[in-house]
Amino acid sequence: MIVRIWAGQVMAGRIEEFCALLTTKVIPQLGSTDGCLGGELLRSVTEDGHQVLVVSRWRDEEALRGYAGPMWRIRPVWSEGELSYLAHPPVVTHFMPITAPATL
Repeated sequence: MIVRIWAGQVMAGRIEEFCALLTTKVIPQLGSTDGCLGGELLRSVTEDGHQVLVVSRWRDEEALRGYAGPMWRIRPVWSEGELSYLAHPPVVTHFMPITAPATL
C-alpha cells in the first residue's frame, strides 16, 4: 500500500467553498478510482490556516500510475476548476506504512 498526500494552499476566503467541492465531488470520484483504497480530506486548524490535505491510500504503484500517469511520484492531479481556489499549484508526497493503523 502507498499513501499519497496531496497538499494545497487555498486562497483566503475560499476555504469553505473549496472544502465543500472536495467533499462532494473530488473525494467520491477518487474513491471510485481503480486501486484507490480510500481517502480523506484534512484541513489546517490554525486560525490563518488555509492548507488542505487529501490523504489517499493506494493498492500499489500500478494503481497510482493508472490514476496520475507515469510521473505519479511528482505529478499532482487536479481539475481545471480546482486551481482557481489555490494560491499555488498543489504538491504530492508518498509514504509506505510501517505499522497497521491503530484502532481506538
